[in-house]
Amino acid sequence: MDILYPSGPNGLAVFIFVTLILGGAASWAAGRAVAMVWKPIWQLAFYMALMTFAVRFVQYALFHQPFLTVGNVLVDYLALSAFAMLGYRMMRTWQMGTQYPWVFTQGSIISWRRKD
Repeated sequence: MDILYPSGPNGLAVFIFVTLILGGAASWAAGRAVAMVWKPIWQLAFYMALMTFAVRFVQYALFHQPFLTVGNVLVDYLALSAFAMLGYRMMRTWQMGTQYPWVFTQGSIISWRRKD
């Protein structure tokens, strides 16, 4: 893991706790918030860049991990973006099913379909 994601001691535990649990929950909430106000999904790119640097700073300040290494930033950005897009799609699916029930129905947890 040190080749793609160089980290200090307890790097995997720090990645799971800070990036996936704390950062993932915050990113999921950010994705829901963007969808709630009917903004396009591409706006998440900027918000996830800010979230990535916040997560990297927490890892650096509290757990003495490297701050701005390319591999770390890229992996964290992709992981946080995945959580944000999941939150966005879940909220958008709920919105389409509840605000337009005569046209759309929920297909799965992240998709909707037109009623026949």
